[in-house]
Amino acid sequence: MSLFTRDRTFTQPVNPVIFFFLAILHVGAVAALFFFSWKALALSVFLWWVVGSLGIGMGYHRLLTHRGYKTSKWVEYFLTICASLALQGGPIGWVATHRIHHQRSDKPGDPHSPDDGGFWAHVGWIITGEANHNRSVELLPYVPELRKDRFHKWISEWHWVPLTVLAVVMFVLGGWPYVLWCICFRTVFGLHATYLVNSGTHMWGSRRFVTSDHSTNNFWIAMLTFGEGWHNNHHAHPVAARHGLAWYEIDMNWYGIRALQALGLARDVKLACFSPEAPAPAIAVPEPAVVDEALLQVAAPASH
Repeated sequence: MSLFTRDRTFTQPVNPVIFFFLAILHVGAVAALFFFSWKALALSVFLWWVVGSLGIGMGYHRLLTHRGYKTSKWVEYFLTICASLALQGGPIGWVATHRIHHQRSDKPGDPHSPDDGGFWAHVGWIITGEANHNRSVELLPYVPELRKDRFHKWISEWHWVPLTVLAVVMFVLGGWPYVLWCICFRTVFGLHATYLVNSGTHMWGSRRFVTSDHSTNNFWIAMLTFGEGWHNNHHAHPVAARHGLAWYEIDMNWYGIRALQALGLARDVKLACFSPEAPAPAIAVPEPAVVDEALLQVAAPASH
C-alpha cells in the first residue's frame, strides 16, 4: 500500500483547531532539541511509559475498549487519567472509535483504514475530523457502559484538563525544558506511535492468523507502543489481554496487566485459546492465574 496514493486526506478540508494545536505541539517538539536536559529527557521517558502503557495500552485499549480484564473503579479511573495525558481525546470518543474500527476493519466505515490512504490512516482522519469526537451521535451507541459512568462522561468532556495541569507542574519544576520535553516532545512521540498502529500495522508486517482485514504483527511498532504492534494477534483475538503470543513478542502492556493481577488489582484476565487454523474467543484466566501452556502455543509467523 502506498502512503500517499489516492489519499482521502487531500479530498477533505482540514479542521483548523486540531491542525493548529498539533502544529504547535510539533514545533515545541523540535524546539525541545535545542533545550536538551538529561533530567527532562529521563522524566519524559517515564511519562511516555505512564501515558502510553498504563494509559493508552492498559487503560483505554485493553480495559475500557475490549474489557480484557476487570479491575476496581479507582484503578480504572487512574488508568483513564493517565490516558488523557496522551492528548488523544476522552475515553468515550477513543473507545467508541476503536470499537467501530474492529467492527468495520478495512471495510467501508472504518475510521482509519489504509485503504483510504496511508497518510489518512496515520493522521489524516485526525486533522480532518471533528474537534470533539465525544459529542458525535454516531459514536455514543458504541459505549453504553461509559455513558452511564459520571467520571467517564466528565473526563470525556474535560480530557484536556489533566494535561494542562501537568504542563503547569512541569514548568514550575523545570521551566521550559521540562515543558518542551515532557509535554511537547513526549506527546508528539506518543501520538505518532499510536498513529502507527492505525496505519503501519495494517500495511507492513507479518500475519500469523487469517483475518478479514489487513492487520499485521510489526515488531518495531510493538516496541514503540509497549506491545500494541502485535496487531494481527489482537484482531484475531480482540478480547484477549495478551497480544504478544510468542516468547519473542515483547508485550509490556501484558506484563503490566500481570503485575496488577499479582497485586490483586486485576481479575478475570482473558487469554486467547486457539489453534493457528481456527482462532477462538478469549477466555478468562482462573484465579489465581494459572496459564495452560497449550493456550499459548502459536504457529510461526507467515510472510505477508
